Amino acid sequence: MVVRTQGWWVRRVVKPAVFVLALWPLAWLVRGALAGDLGANPIEKITHWTGFTALTFVLLALCVTPLKVFLGLPALVHLRRMLGLYGFFYALLHFGVYWVDQTVFAGVGFSPRLVAEDVLERPYITVGFTAFLMLVPLAATSADRMVKRLGARRWRALHRLVYFAAAGGVLHYLWKGKMEEDWAVAYGLLLVGLLSWRLVAGRLRERARAVPARGVMGVVPAHPSPLEVGD
Repeated sequence: MVVRTQGWWVRRVVKPAVFVLALWPLAWLVRGALAGDLGANPIEKITHWTGFTALTFVLLALCVTPLKVFLGLPALVHLRRMLGLYGFFYALLHFGVYWVDQTVFAGVGFSPRLVAEDVLERPYITVGFTAFLMLVPLAATSADRMVKRLGARRWRALHRLVYFAAAGGVLHYLWKGKMEEDWAVAYGLLLVGLLSWRLVAGRLRERARAVPARGVMGVVPAHPSPLEVGD
């Protein structure tokens, strides 16, 4: 008899479902492009939508650790890497569409020089491009074998870049004003909340480690602190 644990449900049911649902933004764009429903400037629509989706998935990945702690569902951690990789996937699409729009559709071919000049000249694009570059090493080192190759401590330090990448993405949108202002502010507040949680959780975890093995008054704690800071 198969024991269907929490981990089994997340890996076999929830994760495949989330994988398919995460393709919906791309499917929506494809359907809109084929049906001609993307408005007067479809390239601009595609660029904005892929960027917004990328930021959404990066923030969702950051939400996994707090959710698994507060909901008591540690198996949710199996979703974090997939959500982060989807964030990178949509960010790559976002940058790719921007590059094609600035070069090929402008009649100058795939000109790296023109893109580099645009990135340097427009501050909000500089910030967005920097955030995208931060996601590249995170995606490249997301596999389990990279944790062993880099060492757990260095791997965790590297993957803290995700907070800077998320902050850059929020600033990119706020600076350009490409989303509804309420959405941009909401994403910024969510990121502030996630950073605050990480700082508080880290402090509490440090205090828990400082407690002697037998605990206060010689009583052995029944369980370790449930707080865990995301990788």
